[in-house]
Parts: sequence; structure tokens; C-alpha cells
Amino acid sequence: MDAPIECVLTTWGTDRPALQKVRRAVFIVEQRVPESEEWDGDDLVSVHALATLNREPVGTGRLNPAGKIGRIAVVAGMRGRGIGATIVRRLLEEAYHRGLREPYLHAQLQAVPFYRKFGFRSEGEVFDEAGIPHVRMKHALE
Repeated sequence: MDAPIECVLTTWGTDRPALQKVRRAVFIVEQRVPESEEWDGDDLVSVHALATLNREPVGTGRLNPAGKIGRIAVVAGMRGRGIGATIVRRLLEEAYHRGLREPYLHAQLQAVPFYRKFGFRSEGEVFDEAGIPHVRMKHALE
């Protein structure tokens, strides 16, 4: 039987090494996002979701104070198990808890169908972010 995936909310100050491990593997190594573009001031002020399997970090995401969800990442080999969905749900719940009624994100184009499953809708034109085509998506919480 597989061990359960755990997903907790945390801060950059508490779990920075684990959060960086996932984001480095997915964004910097796999997607070749320049390291200078990966780390920013939002890390310090955001609430982060950290998914682990047997205490090993396997996924992450963040919610900043303005309601932007971002840096959703699941390490290769662990995708397709619902980890990303769990992270998105936790961040949407936290947005609601904080009174943020229209959280938004910048979705990589291939991830748009994934985010639509959670009620996100595309807004505006496609734009480049870190060399990858993105579109802004907004969600209206009830």
C-alpha cells in the first residue's frame, strides 16, 4: 500500500529548503527557468503549500497576499497522482479563509485545462513569463 501524500500550509522561513528543492527540480532544471527569475520577494510574504511523501518534498505552490496563486509544481515521477490538485485545493481554501474572493494565477498554456477543472477562467491574451507562454486565469470563490 502506498504511503499517503501529506499537504500542509507553511512559510518560506519554516520550510525553505524543501520548497526550493521542488521548485529547483521542476522550474530551474526541467523547464530551464533562470534561477534569477525563480526566487522573488513573494516567497517571504506568501503562504506555501508543501506536499510530501514519506517526508520527502514532492510538490509545492504558493498564495501571495494579493490573491495570486503561483509556483505550482510537482516533481517528475509523481505527477498524475492528484498532488497538484491537492495543492490547488489547499491554496483555494486558504484564499477563501483569508477573504480573497477572486484568486488568480498565471497558467502555463499546457496547464490551462488542469486549472479549468477548479473553476478558473482565462482572461486576456497569452504572454511570456520566464520564456514560457502563459495566460492569466481568475477564479471566483463562492
